[in-house]
Amino acid sequence: MTNERARRYTIKQLSSEFDVTPRTLRYYEDQGLLSPERRGQHRIYHATDRIRLAWILRGRRVGFSLAEIGEMLDLYDLGDGRETQRAVTIERCKERIKALEAQREDINATLNELKGFADLISTMTRDSDTGQWIHADTGEPVASFGP
Repeated sequence: MTNERARRYTIKQLSSEFDVTPRTLRYYEDQGLLSPERRGQHRIYHATDRIRLAWILRGRRVGFSLAEIGEMLDLYDLGDGRETQRAVTIERCKERIKALEAQREDINATLNELKGFADLISTMTRDSDTGQWIHADTGEPVASFGP
């Protein structure tokens, strides 16, 4: 039985496991987020690279930039049992949650505005005498929304 820490992966194996392209892995390497061993033209990834890749992909899914992910990953080897990494990651997650909640409020406000606008337009009709747009139920003129 192979020790998981000693396990090695090819670029093809990691690409397949995480459903990313080899180009993506090479890009993360270029960005300094992964550092596989090189044997000639071949990249050999270790368990730490696999863990880092999982972290990168999760960070991307929740909206962190690669720079933010890199900063959090760099805190892994401080020698403090990953306490700093943990604390910084929790704080970054809380900040991201706050930003997403604000975006959700903005989206909800925009949806409500759009629904109101669509409702208004759906109740409009043209007055057959004046050609003016009026509210179908009240007969009151509606502000022009176009020609």
